[in-house]
Amino acid sequence: MKSRRIVLAVLVAWMLSCQTINRMIATPTPLPTFTPIPTFTFTPTPEPLKPAYIPPECAAVPLATAIPNAQAESTPEVEPNPELSTTEQLDVFNELTDIVSKVYVYPDFNGRNWNEIQSRYEAQVNAGLDTESFYRAMSEMIFELGDEHSFFLSPSEVKQSNAELEGNVEFVGVGIYGQTDLERGRHIVISTFPGSAADQSGIQPHDAILKVDGVPVTEGSGFNLRGPKCSAVVMTVQSPGGEPRDVMLVRHNVQGGLDIDARLVPTTDGSKIGYIFIPSFFDETIPPQIERALEEFGILDGLILDVRVNGGGSSGVVDPIFAHFVSGRLGQFVTREESRPYRIEADPIANSQTVPLVVVVSEDTASYGEIFAGVLRDQGRAKVTGEDSLGNVEVLYGFTFDDGSQVWIASATFRPENSSENWEETGIVTDLPAFAPWDTFIFETDPSIAAALTLLGHQ
Repeated sequence: MKSRRIVLAVLVAWMLSCQTINRMIATPTPLPTFTPIPTFTFTPTPEPLKPAYIPPECAAVPLATAIPNAQAESTPEVEPNPELSTTEQLDVFNELTDIVSKVYVYPDFNGRNWNEIQSRYEAQVNAGLDTESFYRAMSEMIFELGDEHSFFLSPSEVKQSNAELEGNVEFVGVGIYGQTDLERGRHIVISTFPGSAADQSGIQPHDAILKVDGVPVTEGSGFNLRGPKCSAVVMTVQSPGGEPRDVMLVRHNVQGGLDIDARLVPTTDGSKIGYIFIPSFFDETIPPQIERALEEFGILDGLILDVRVNGGGSSGVVDPIFAHFVSGRLGQFVTREESRPYRIEADPIANSQTVPLVVVVSEDTASYGEIFAGVLRDQGRAKVTGEDSLGNVEVLYGFTFDDGSQVWIASATFRPENSSENWEETGIVTDLPAFAPWDTFIFETDPSIAAALTLLGHQ
């Protein structure tokens, strides 16, 4: 039975094959030519970029990256400097060079040939300079001293500087306080002005601006966030760990001072650790902000004071902050002629005079920023983390001329009370190094804060 089934199967297969062959011999009917159906890729039309926030005063103004004069008010111009005759310029020049010769902290003029520098710039003045060129020349002359600290201000710059010190900055822009890193091609956001377009649009500290209106920051003109009132600007922004994105902001009036960042640090051991970011000592609104923060903190187990981007400022700002944490004789200011003791009277808030401290520093910490960190450690009140600072603890004395211009000259250096270290040479050396670029982390992933908790003995 099995063999018959096999034979039948072979027979059926043979018959089918014959039929197939017969049909193949017949001339086939031509088939229509196959035309492939085209495939279409759907590309959605991109949504036009819109401002994340429109200031109320700009709600009725058509937005553009360049707005006609009839539609927008231009950025207020800086008050022009008064015109100076050659005789008046020479009066300022002679008084300025006399001050440098008498009070500059380095008797050898920091290794520069001061007589040659004076003669060269005096020849420029005698040859005839317009007022703005004269002020630029005086600024360049002081810069040639090479201490990276002394500077000259024209009368209009003096007014701007005074406004900054009073915490009353006013300009038309997006409201970002930051630092430009040309080597890495970015402008790094340190903080935003409260109520500004940047603040309202969610721009955060540690964000990096890569382009402005399509122009890379590395090309010099890229970072130009000021402009006509109610005009729009497109920034390419990158947050730590994120991809670049375009954000449109609308320029408007920005006014006020810098804000500190005061908060409690999350811990796993239940300790109460405070954190205060101090962006500058050149803003008289900073001390009352710190006072309020300490009052709100109350009793703490530890406190982190962050001066990583603090380039210094005024003793009138630093002194009341010091008073919360230390008291007594802190060191001395030494000039070419004399030394003056630096004393602070205590002004405690809660346990601020005894709470363990850690100060965070970096290469951007300078002048009173370095003195602040160094003194707190020298007094046994703090440890230091972050990145070693570069050493720039000269103290500037200011002199005002009849035309309203000023020179700030390195006239003293600071010596700590207990240590023999020369901070001008060594900088402030950290107890526990922990550094990363500002735009590579957020508060929760900040390696310096983690190191500070370690130094405080908490986690």
